[in-house]
Amino acid sequence: MIPYADLQAQYRGLKPEIDDAVLRVLDSAQFILGPEVSAFEREFADYCGAAEAIAVNTGTSALHLSLLAAGIGAGDEVITVPFTFVATAAAIVYAGARPVFVDIDPVTFTMDPARIEAAISGRTKAIMPVHLYGQAADMEPILEIARRRNLRVIEDAAQAHGAEYRGRRCGSIGDIAGFSFYPGKNLGAYGEGGAVVTNDRDLARTVRVLRNWGEEKRYEHRLKGYNYRMDGIQGAILRVKLRHLEAWTQARQTRAALYDRLLEGADVTRPLSRPWNRHVYHVYAIRTTGRARIQEALTAHGIQYGVHYPIPLHLQEAHRDLGYAAGDFPVAEAAARAVLSLPIFPEMTDAQVETVSAVVRTSAGCGQPPTE
Repeated sequence: MIPYADLQAQYRGLKPEIDDAVLRVLDSAQFILGPEVSAFEREFADYCGAAEAIAVNTGTSALHLSLLAAGIGAGDEVITVPFTFVATAAAIVYAGARPVFVDIDPVTFTMDPARIEAAISGRTKAIMPVHLYGQAADMEPILEIARRRNLRVIEDAAQAHGAEYRGRRCGSIGDIAGFSFYPGKNLGAYGEGGAVVTNDRDLARTVRVLRNWGEEKRYEHRLKGYNYRMDGIQGAILRVKLRHLEAWTQARQTRAALYDRLLEGADVTRPLSRPWNRHVYHVYAIRTTGRARIQEALTAHGIQYGVHYPIPLHLQEAHRDLGYAAGDFPVAEAAARAVLSLPIFPEMTDAQVETVSAVVRTSAGCGQPPTE
């Protein structure tokens, strides 16, 4: 079997470091926040090229607190995309605001800046681009619109650890950003986790208060806050894994380049990395008109895959109240019908990439089947 991701292999390679880090927390009994989380915050902020990182319990919480700190609340509108994980829209709803969708770029699947102006209303307070699959959205035109229209820019960087846009790390480009450390992410915890990243000290201070019941001093609650704190064990684990992230990113890029070469000429569209971006390939998603056929072939050969994402948010039952309908965002809808995520992880071997590619080529109408 070829897994979609192999977290067991990753742990085996890090076992002594991880075990030592966990035991450190157990010995200290600093289970909530504490010195390991504080150290991780400093290290992750430095990694992102930002002034501040605030560790929280999930990536969804990171987006929620980013919105609240940016002043988003009831009756406001936040422009984002329908082709993303549901947490993007959910965080906006949690803040009391309304997600307003715009369609995506047909090449990168990130926000199409040309669609933003038409979606702005008197209630619009922020733009939330999603750095999808590990590639940055086209931030310069988004920032220009935001400056001109006095809007906040909140980056959904849940899939973009180490990704760059014109030399700047995702998370350091807009006003504030939310990252996820879900286990399958390029930088994943051994459980849930997230972080808010910003260069704005005032926003960072507000997020720190909000994540811990609104407290600045014990039992003195300045704001109506939340229990969104990171566990000490997750902070310690993430510190270990952060030291390996650059090597893992290079390994992902190498696997993606090999896929690109082996799938050349196949009846699929390979993902494109914009020349000004550093793509970190959280997902390697091809596009195909024969997805079901390829899925069946992959399953027959014991190869796991993903579909990110089969139903755009504007067509999800949970968001029917937003009033959108099929046909409103044709690029996102076409992407949802065509994308197929192939296995990609740092420990993946060339032989595994070759096997997956051979199955895809054959089932897509070219190439030869792999030998059993």
